[in-house]
Amino acid sequence: MDTIFALSSGAPPAGIAVVRVSGARAGPVLRRLAGSVPPPRRARRASLHDAEGTLLDVGLVLWFPGPGSVTGEDLAEFHLHGGRAVVAAVERALAGEPGLRRAEPGEFTRRAFVNGRIDLAEAEGLADLLAAETEIQRQAAIGLAGGSLSRRVDGWRDRLLGLAAQLEAVLDFDDEDDVGGLSARFRHEIAALDEELEAALAAPAAELLREGYRVALAGPPNAGKSTLFNVLVDSEAAITSPQAGTTRDVLTRPVAMGGIPFTFVDMAGLRDESGDAVEAIGIERAAAEVTRADLVLWLGGEGEGPPAAWEIEAQCDREGHRAIKRAPRHRVSALTGENIDELKHALVAEASAAMPRPGETALGRRQRDLLGQARDALGEAREEADPLLTAEALRQARLAFDRLVGRASTEDVLDTLFGRFCIGK
Repeated sequence: MDTIFALSSGAPPAGIAVVRVSGARAGPVLRRLAGSVPPPRRARRASLHDAEGTLLDVGLVLWFPGPGSVTGEDLAEFHLHGGRAVVAAVERALAGEPGLRRAEPGEFTRRAFVNGRIDLAEAEGLADLLAAETEIQRQAAIGLAGGSLSRRVDGWRDRLLGLAAQLEAVLDFDDEDDVGGLSARFRHEIAALDEELEAALAAPAAELLREGYRVALAGPPNAGKSTLFNVLVDSEAAITSPQAGTTRDVLTRPVAMGGIPFTFVDMAGLRDESGDAVEAIGIERAAAEVTRADLVLWLGGEGEGPPAAWEIEAQCDREGHRAIKRAPRHRVSALTGENIDELKHALVAEASAAMPRPGETALGRRQRDLLGQARDALGEAREEADPLLTAEALRQARLAFDRLVGRASTEDVLDTLFGRFCIGK
């Protein structure tokens, strides 16, 4: 396998830049540039030179012999001054070394997975951790990266193996006197495992954390949607105008409020007919967004919005404004800021209730699909009278668990996951 290198810290300029090298040639390259290899896991000051003897930088070097490194391979780190020219010079020197090449996105983490340092669920958690922008995203991701889901899956898998062993004993040795039939608790244990999977699948989805709690502002044209949208996202993102039909397309903005990730959606005004073909397309897209949203803020006539929408009385600052709602949940003015803080606090409270609780594992779509497959297989095992078919159902459930943590994974799944990482991770 090739030896790879990449900048593993932030883009220069920076105070410090970390260039990482992983593979069989890491030790010889470290000796070539730094003059010697330091004791394992101990930083040492070194002058770095290229093949011509030109001084590149004076920094720190570290040596992590495999398999006790983050990648499971021999690994070297160069801690440099973080200027662009310094990093470029060291990377040129590494690229000139025989057997070295630049790493692909996520290749360091992929090697950690291949070499058994992490499993697939932990790698997914690490990808989420690198992308985390809010505290709740960080909490969920760090638990997944730390193996919270993997440990639960291993526990479920061990229980499955125990059940399968009971079944195999009956199948293989049912004519022996010292091996009885299945215990009365056999199907009760399957049912208990099925209930645990059901509870795991009922937890909030990881997409809610990644994409944010989706709030759509809906109502007829000129209801004040875009003005309120701009205030909620703290930006002049949407064009506002007294002319009806100004908003033609769906406009989304991610924003964090109270440590909770949100995605706010502005859209075309909803009305039955439009003489403008472009506006008609916008209205169709708006209707789709209303269905997709986690919550709709309805700025139209009372009771005319979708079920569970929040009734919002907007534009209450307008001179001569006549209330169109008898009991709105919130009465606001985006122009004067009246009651906007109260609306934001209410949104944070609503979204917080939908987010994972501390310590709760949020599952991604791939993980939910595989747990769903395992649960379907357990359902077949519960209902099946034939021991051979019951054994096959338990095997299918175990295979789903194996795919979840990466004991059995296809290349396209791995390519998709590790493609989410940056070059140096």
